[in-house]
Amino acid sequence: MSTSRFDALLAPRFVVVAVADETSAALGRGMVANLRASQFRGTISMVGGIVGDTQSVASFAELEPPDLVLIAAPPTAVPRLVAEAGACGARVAVVLTADRDDVLCRDVWAAAKPYGLRIVGPGSIGLSSPAACLDASLFSRAPSAGDLALISQSGTVAAGIVAWAAKRAVGFSAAITLGQACDIDVADCLDYFAGDIHTRAILLSIDVVRDAGKFMSAARAAARAKPVVVLRTGRHPAAITAVGPASLTHTGALARPDAVYEAAFRRAGLLSVGNLDAMFSAVETLGRQRPFPGRRLAILANGYGIGALAADQLADGGGTLAPLEANPVDLGIGANAPHYETALSPLLADPAVDAILAIHVPTARSDSAAVAEAIAATVTTARSREGRRKPVFAVSLGEDEAALAAFAKAGIPRFSTDSDAVQGFLHLVRYREAQDDLMRTPDSLPRDFLPDRARARTLVEAALTEGCTWLDPVSVAGLLAAYGIPSLPVTLAPDAEAAAAAGWAIIAAGGTVALKLVSPDIVHKSDVGGVRLDLTSEADIREAAAAIVAGVRRSRPDARITGFAVQPMVRAGKQRELIAGLAEDPVFGPVVVFGRGGTAVEVIDDRALGLPPLDLRLAQDLIDRTRVARRLAAYRDVPAVDRHALALVLVKLAQLAADLPEVRELDINPLLSDADGVVALDGRVMIAPQVVRAGERPRGAHHPRFAIRPYPVEWERSIALKGRAIRVRPVRPEDEALFHDFFAQVSAEDLRLRFFAPVRDFNHAFLARLTQLDYARAIAFVAQEAQTGTMLGAVRLHADANHVAGEYAILVRSDTKGLGLGHALMRMMIDWARTEGLERIEGSVLRENRPMLAVCRRLGFTTKADPDDAGVMKVELVLKAFVNKSAVSDPRP
Repeated sequence: MSTSRFDALLAPRFVVVAVADETSAALGRGMVANLRASQFRGTISMVGGIVGDTQSVASFAELEPPDLVLIAAPPTAVPRLVAEAGACGARVAVVLTADRDDVLCRDVWAAAKPYGLRIVGPGSIGLSSPAACLDASLFSRAPSAGDLALISQSGTVAAGIVAWAAKRAVGFSAAITLGQACDIDVADCLDYFAGDIHTRAILLSIDVVRDAGKFMSAARAAARAKPVVVLRTGRHPAAITAVGPASLTHTGALARPDAVYEAAFRRAGLLSVGNLDAMFSAVETLGRQRPFPGRRLAILANGYGIGALAADQLADGGGTLAPLEANPVDLGIGANAPHYETALSPLLADPAVDAILAIHVPTARSDSAAVAEAIAATVTTARSREGRRKPVFAVSLGEDEAALAAFAKAGIPRFSTDSDAVQGFLHLVRYREAQDDLMRTPDSLPRDFLPDRARARTLVEAALTEGCTWLDPVSVAGLLAAYGIPSLPVTLAPDAEAAAAAGWAIIAAGGTVALKLVSPDIVHKSDVGGVRLDLTSEADIREAAAAIVAGVRRSRPDARITGFAVQPMVRAGKQRELIAGLAEDPVFGPVVVFGRGGTAVEVIDDRALGLPPLDLRLAQDLIDRTRVARRLAAYRDVPAVDRHALALVLVKLAQLAADLPEVRELDINPLLSDADGVVALDGRVMIAPQVVRAGERPRGAHHPRFAIRPYPVEWERSIALKGRAIRVRPVRPEDEALFHDFFAQVSAEDLRLRFFAPVRDFNHAFLARLTQLDYARAIAFVAQEAQTGTMLGAVRLHADANHVAGEYAILVRSDTKGLGLGHALMRMMIDWARTEGLERIEGSVLRENRPMLAVCRRLGFTTKADPDDAGVMKVELVLKAFVNKSAVSDPRP
């Protein structure tokens, strides 16, 4: 449902408080008191209790339909009250009843669903919407008005943030506590506040994500629109072991839930903080300062020591000092207001300084309030004169109320310590960098990367048919080869004699042999002595095989031994031992893992995680986030590794996960990397049949468990129009240059008809928004000349947050008119909308654009004049409830 009925939640005109007994009536009376204290302008009524002169009735049947219902009742009474509220036409209900039992959550949703009643909770402590004079919460005091939105699953965390902000005059556009979130959840709130013009930044406190696809789609959209700071509670609970069975591969063990959440937040562009202190720092910063370009900080202090501490904090956090003759700037312990004013003015005007941190430590020779007023006045004057709002952060040790008021009035974030201030500065730097990362254009993949999906699927399906959980070594090598990942040749030998015969070919060629146990019951061969290296004769191989079998019989007598894997020995030498693979997270699905390899990977714990799909830019970022990344560069006589080849392996693994949902975990350990490329020495692949739960909506043709929809390869088409061969495919992020060249070939008049105004500047930010899509919410098809790859046109459709309607736009090259390309692209877009379950397609067309209006009419669109603009026609197509099955079939093997 997403943002449906949020108007009734945040700006109700009629609020009802419902209780069921005397205990809950006390809570209800508290709610009524808070509503009145906030000067709520609407009507307040009560069901089941009496509060002074508040209208009280015995049941909902006696009331007009309320906008908002607040339910405070014992768990057994809640479903009945929810059903009664829904039956009387209520729009939203907030269930305050605290109950950790999922049964209540299910019962509440079952009672609300027949009436379309939206639910917040159970376990909510309410919400506050200061602009609507609404405090329907249990906060100790109502939040003041501002432009920060607070979304929290935890009521106590939200109450703590609101109380802290109240002391510092930081306000909110809204504060919502979700509790168990049986209906309205974090993603719904993110969708709403991302589009709310009264919200400048979003604060998010969550414990668990239940629908990863919905969350990631909403979070990515919100983070592109405004800063989103996230604090996750319960990152290291004892109950973590309850999320699923222990992983059997190294990659599975490395992909701990807290690390996967952090990877998801990073991928979405959220600013993740680890504790309430860091969240308070973010609130202080975002409450007064907008994001800014640049990362060079000037530090101004009345003493070298305190300035040096701040510089150390900046360096530890990865920040950058501005290139000044002296930075930090030491004003001396006797510095007073005029000294700060004199030193601050040139820093505000210096183009080499992106932001300023002014630190003042109270002394007997200076007045904190006077210094604060001087800083505030200097900053205010500079901003009014120059127009540019250069960020200034202040540290004023002590709790001087006059100093706090001066900074607050000037909109200067003020902190109690240098570390908090530096952290606040870095919050905004990282937000800007995250935005730049989201907008970066990735490198194109090699044109020869065409995975053999048919071969890979045959290997996996054959193993599943035989009831296998693990692929044998030959199948693992075949699977890697199908995706172009180099690996050592391997021979599967059923016994010692066959192993000796297979090893002789390696020895005769001048090599030595690695012999490895093959058992469906033993994943980590080294744990049972199941690996023997540097074997130089057939006798050595026979002896090693016997020793392996004897060792297994002692340590794992129940284990089945199916044979031995025989491979040529490879010495690492100047190659780096790495690990790469896939793990399965119970919330976010497949995860790509990269890090330092070897038998001690879990002890060393040098790894980074990323949610697929990946492109080369994301893969390079994944590599950079590990400590071992520093060893990949050249040092002494060791050349640098081929980073491109290494990143390409990660991209290929992500594609494998998209194509083969049956692959649950995959280990390549070690993956050797050097200047010549990469090679997989050993691999493990765990498989399981794909199971789609009843009622679960697939997120794509081949990837039901992906949190982020990958490139929809199943929508690639080859069509012929009047003898011209044309390739139509979904747009990729790396298509930016293609679009830039395309716009150069489109006439100015056609551009005006498409964008409703003359367009001359197709900059990176503009093109990135056209090419970087969330395939869960939008699609864009590009048509190219089959032989040359020249772009001929494109159509796009963006679904609303409720996934009910989509708005389309189309543009074809001026010299292709009459070819029928526009009609063909529109048909593909309509097929996609039907497959996605959209109810209608909408668009705006200039009245003078008669060819486009004609195409719309032929396709069944209705047209009507835009009541707000006589020059625009509104077009709409109501979609029939059927799926074009041909649209979801993969035309490739």
